[in-house]
Amino acid sequence: MNVLSIQSHVAYGHVGNASAVFPMQRLGVEVWAVHTVQFSNHTGYGAWRGRVFDGPAIEELVEGIAERGVLSSCDGVLSGYMGSADIGTAILRAVARVREANPAALYCCDPVIGDIGRGVFVRPGIPEFMRDHAVPAADIITPNQFELDYLSGIETRTLADAKAAVAAVQASGPKVVLVTSLHTEETPDDSIDMLAGAGGQFWRLRTPRLSLSVNGAGDATAALFLVHYARSRSAGEALGAAAASIYGLLRRTAEAGAREILTVAAQEEFVAPSRTFPVEAV
Repeated sequence: MNVLSIQSHVAYGHVGNASAVFPMQRLGVEVWAVHTVQFSNHTGYGAWRGRVFDGPAIEELVEGIAERGVLSSCDGVLSGYMGSADIGTAILRAVARVREANPAALYCCDPVIGDIGRGVFVRPGIPEFMRDHAVPAADIITPNQFELDYLSGIETRTLADAKAAVAAVQASGPKVVLVTSLHTEETPDDSIDMLAGAGGQFWRLRTPRLSLSVNGAGDATAALFLVHYARSRSAGEALGAAAASIYGLLRRTAEAGAREILTVAAQEEFVAPSRTFPVEAV
């Protein structure tokens, strides 16, 4: 399996491609990583160094990969944080090129826009680009609850609201939606839910809520879900596998009191999760 992953990258820590690439490799996937930025560390530290690349730079790298004659063997494209609409356009052009070479290839878009408690944290114009262009072009999207509400225009207070929001987003294009973090009126205070929807069916998975604040977990979640869905073609099965791995990764990180997720130290969680959780049809 080959995946073209177009995301930000940091030298220190694990966000963007630095969070998504290794878990996929650990699952036996060849990853063609194209970086949209190259920073020393994630911006949550308040200070960083590095450069942001533009759309033409992304297209140049994809052109070089195409010249190797391998796009027909690309099984999926993964994208995350888009620093500008220019980069977003380059990513969608890459998706189109891959689909032209391999119509069966999947595009998984993590529509990074914002989060509950923080609001929108991307540049102006990016939320609209995600809603109007990236999400409709995707086969799979992996929003958090805040992003689901924005994309659907529905405030998700209940599970029924969340299912309606997923269906509304699916109507715009993506067949599969994974809500990576969901807390509704039905969710216990000490728990967090994940919800997957595909083909008119929905599956919920509930894990204990962990006390930690880290960056990059969503990037790893999208990557793991893409790989497991591509292999099984089951949203429920992919939800169970990805959630178990992410919970194990975050539990290990919380126990260590680490600021960066322990992507390397906890790598066995990607192939043999220490704990699994029931996937419930809802």
